Amino acid sequence: MENAPPPELFVREQVDGGPAVLPVAGGEAVVLSRRCPGKETPNEDAALVLDLGGGAGLLAVADGCGGLPAGEKAAAAALAALRERLLAPPVEPPAPWSTRVYAAFEAAAAAVGELAGPGTTLSVVLLEDGRARTLHAGDSPILVFGQRGRRRIEVVAHSPTAFAVEAGFLDERQAMVHEDRHLVLNALGGEGARIEIGPPVRLRPRDTVVVASDGLSDNLLPEETIELLRAGPLQRRVEQAAAAAAARMAAEGDGGLGHADDLTLIAWRRRS
Repeated sequence: MENAPPPELFVREQVDGGPAVLPVAGGEAVVLSRRCPGKETPNEDAALVLDLGGGAGLLAVADGCGGLPAGEKAAAAALAALRERLLAPPVEPPAPWSTRVYAAFEAAAAAVGELAGPGTTLSVVLLEDGRARTLHAGDSPILVFGQRGRRRIEVVAHSPTAFAVEAGFLDERQAMVHEDRHLVLNALGGEGARIEIGPPVRLRPRDTVVVASDGLSDNLLPEETIELLRAGPLQRRVEQAAAAAAARMAAEGDGGLGHADDLTLIAWRRRS
């Protein structure tokens, strides 16, 4: 139908029912977002899945910081600005999607900056021509892995513990229980916020792309996330990953790895 709006999902919280599903970029995106167990204030995460047309698509997660409703507002503002910029009519001739997504990320940063207080992470994957390209600010994880579990993309979170893991000073398990694990060195709304952009990576037929908030990465090691999501029906696997993270959250006070938090997860896999 002419002038029909593009398929999209903008998810801030799912109280009942299972994950949302949207066909995009020749595959299927499954989206789940749940508030921290026992939390009375709003879910400060938000997720966006956007069909850009021509086989291209966008996956994005924002995890607001600042407490109370402030983080919620920052995350929502970032994704709203990202969406608005990407759906605006392009100049002629239109720029490549990678350029337009970067400009939209900058617009999201500006929108959060106008709130003058709260901040948010923002992690984005552009899917285009069978490739994935990452852009991120903060510690919301992005993983791309094959059906056998081989990691193809894993962005380095902008945090002291992630940098220590990358340098070989900590292993992933040590980082999850480190006293500085919740420090974030880069986020939209903060001074000197920067956007890190990765190179395009060719996706293989059974690769899975994951974009999430740290409600996932604070409760499941990357290898655990990969094992849960690398194969099998994606919607069911997302529910299982969320349940595993929730179980860790419930065990937070027992000396385990868990940390109670809002949890948002997008998993995408190309149709076979």
